Amino acid sequence: MLFNSIDFVIFLPVVFILYWFTTSKNLQFQNILVVAASYVFYGWWDWRFLSLIMLSTLVDYTVGLQLGKEENRKKRKVLLWISIIVNIGLLGYFKYYNFFLDNFIEAFKFFGSTFNSKSLQIILPVGISFYTFQTLSYTIDVYKRKLEPTRDLIAFSAFVSFFPQLVAGPIERATHLLPQFYSKRNFDYSKAVNGMRQILWGLFKKVVIADNCAEFANTIFNHSTQYSGSTLLLGAIFFAFQIYGDFSGYSDIAIGTSRLFGFDIMKNFAFPYFSRNIGEFWRRWHISLSTWFRDYVYIPLGGSKGSKWQNVRNIFIIFLVSGFWHGAKWTFIAWGALNAIYFLPLLLTKSNRKYLNIPAEGKVIPGVMEIFSIGITFLLATLGWIFFRSESMGQAMHIFSKVFSKSIFSMPYFENGTLAIPTIILTIIFLITEWFGRADNYAIEKLALKWNKYLRYSFYYLIIFALFWFGGKEQQFIYFQF
Repeated sequence: MLFNSIDFVIFLPVVFILYWFTTSKNLQFQNILVVAASYVFYGWWDWRFLSLIMLSTLVDYTVGLQLGKEENRKKRKVLLWISIIVNIGLLGYFKYYNFFLDNFIEAFKFFGSTFNSKSLQIILPVGISFYTFQTLSYTIDVYKRKLEPTRDLIAFSAFVSFFPQLVAGPIERATHLLPQFYSKRNFDYSKAVNGMRQILWGLFKKVVIADNCAEFANTIFNHSTQYSGSTLLLGAIFFAFQIYGDFSGYSDIAIGTSRLFGFDIMKNFAFPYFSRNIGEFWRRWHISLSTWFRDYVYIPLGGSKGSKWQNVRNIFIIFLVSGFWHGAKWTFIAWGALNAIYFLPLLLTKSNRKYLNIPAEGKVIPGVMEIFSIGITFLLATLGWIFFRSESMGQAMHIFSKVFSKSIFSMPYFENGTLAIPTIILTIIFLITEWFGRADNYAIEKLALKWNKYLRYSFYYLIIFALFWFGGKEQQFIYFQF
């Protein structure tokens, strides 16, 4: 079920009414409703894939209980590996089976041998990468004794399948979200209003910014052989705002929807395109995934401790794994490798944590050096998105060859390019709004609160008008494919 669909417009108020008006006096009934609503939400695509969520839920619930009883170190490790093998095994089969098979066949061909095997027609379950990592966090934290195992199967099922963030995050930690299912939730009007405001802004990002940018990004990337370097770079910029509006828009809707039901889930984006170096960018982009890899992969590998070689190795591992998490294509691996290369100078000069404050804090306009740093970081990120968006390494290499040629100095041009002007103007307005709200959790969290009532509601209605007037063609969220 899409957040930007009529189905969800009907689904959300129905669940909201049932949640607060029929089950609010009984915590167990509320949690059962959350599970039922989440299964309906997910099963709307294909009910057969509910079996995968149920399997992950039962395996990790059972493993958690056994870890709570077991003191023997070796047996505890066996239990942990059962969880890892089941969860990563499911993810590997549905997401990576054909990738490894195809590359295995190509390797045989390279050495002059033949290996006959057919790829399987496997449908990738929506959001499997997200809920797999979420449920794994529970088992790992119980194993590390950071969390007591739960005996409440309903609460645990609700944690794994919580519908607002089920299919595209944020990837929640069991230590943060699971305990919220144990305590009674009371309706908080101000929290709900804040949630509705964030949902509104998330829809604006997705429907007005991302979907409109997508039309032009798709036109340019789908016909990349026809265009100059300047046009291809413009296409990459369109994609940069498409993926940001799309993914952070989803996160805003998910966080806002959670607030309607009395839950707090983690912030997933912190205005990443205002970052002043690539290290800051990765602290602000897809925060739930970055911190997941940091805590469960990077730190266990040794993190920033050890020799320079070990530091470099760990950085490359974390970025390559992050790239591969996004998809079974060499382009994603190349995207991860490029970002690792971007990060290396910061690591070697120990300046990767140089910028921990708000960009241009306390200022309306940033200084010249900050503008330069933000511009360079955005350019590096945008060049990385070329790998991310390209269908193949061949297409990515072709685009790079054009971008780094004389044609980069030509005037961008593509068919119906003049239609892009309203989208460019809207994106500039969007950026200005984000800039003025960069100190908050999302851009319009406090933007209109000091205005008088009529001006404030005019601002909200203007956003709603933009959703209908400038709304692009309804498109699925990009991260559903991951």
